[in-house]
Amino acid sequence: MSAGSRTAWHRLLLAGKPRLTKANVLATALALLLGFAIAVQVRQNSLQGLDALREDELARILDTLDKDGQRLADEARRLQTSKDLLTSSSTRTEEATRAAQQRLDALAVLTGTVAARGPGITLRIADPERKVTAAALLDAVQELRDAGAEAIQLGEVRVVADTWFADADGGVSVSGTVTPPPYVIKAIGDQHTLSTAMGIPEGVLSRIRSVGANADLTEESNLVVDALHRLSPAQYAQPVPNASTSQGAP
Repeated sequence: MSAGSRTAWHRLLLAGKPRLTKANVLATALALLLGFAIAVQVRQNSLQGLDALREDELARILDTLDKDGQRLADEARRLQTSKDLLTSSSTRTEEATRAAQQRLDALAVLTGTVAARGPGITLRIADPERKVTAAALLDAVQELRDAGAEAIQLGEVRVVADTWFADADGGVSVSGTVTPPPYVIKAIGDQHTLSTAMGIPEGVLSRIRSVGANADLTEESNLVVDALHRLSPAQYAQPVPNASTSQGAP
């Protein structure tokens, strides 16, 4: 580094170094005295504020503080009790029971073991010439299922997953029960969706009417499906524990 550079750096350091002048010393002393005076004044005001109160006023303040403390303690205990109830095993058991009951009710409707109520449609098929086949009724049921029907009844038979249809003398056999015309199909679900599915061009109503039968559809806001299905134990299929995590599960 050259001599000129060293001289420049030295001057720069001297310019940035604080200078101990009379003005700086006086300003620092005044600042310290002002801070000390403020602290003393605040403390004296606080003490004088309490000293100026009468004995009954001090007692009232103390009583108020005690009551506030008790109120806060009671609130803390109440909140702790609420927390314990929400996290207790009994509460979890009640929630699990409620969820299990909802699932059980849904399965009971799907399997046809309980009556069901709700909005839906009623389809009446008059077939005086016996032209409506089991296949036509099966098509109607399938269309209703595809449209979101949650409970279906044909005549006095609850239609479930294993219901079968066959042509029979005097009508149509529904899972072994011979059902004569007129055929009455009840389906619970969204009324508009179900009726639209039945009335699409070249759909169920069109095909039934094309063979000479008469089909009337009624939307209902409070339909009851009360035919029940008797469950029988599975002969071959058995449940697989933890099927969702077993190997080969989709």
